[in-house]
Amino acid sequence: MELITQALPHAHAGREVVAVSVDRHKLVRRRWRGVAADGTDFGFDVNESLNHGDCIYETDTKSYIIEQVPEDCFLIALNGAKESAWMGWMIGNLHFKASFSDEGVLVQDDLAVEQMLEREHIHYHRVKRIFQPAKQGGHSHDHDHGHSH
Repeated sequence: MELITQALPHAHAGREVVAVSVDRHKLVRRRWRGVAADGTDFGFDVNESLNHGDCIYETDTKSYIIEQVPEDCFLIALNGAKESAWMGWMIGNLHFKASFSDEGVLVQDDLAVEQMLEREHIHYHRVKRIFQPAKQGGHSHDHDHGHSH
């Protein structure tokens, strides 16, 4: 078993890509085990969550890449700032995480969310997607933007 403590900076071109399929719930954990498509066994002991597309291990011929498993979600199209704020409040009020894109809001398929969408007559689509909820705070703290610490 190979022990992984962090993602590699990048995958080298020209190597066979081997997927390590994992659901998002396992990805946020610090310690877990996974098996690549070719049967290679991995143990994970990471300080930071891994993400879809991260290269975690390489041999001379292979690059092992995290492949997050798509899951059932609701996609809600948004039209303007007022509707976007209202939708964010509605989903947040249910304590569900969401991701945001030009397509709209993506939230996990859950009965409570579905009932809220139906009750409020909000149009949505059922989709199967890689769900990567927005991190708390909505921005990265990796860079200093003149804030005092």
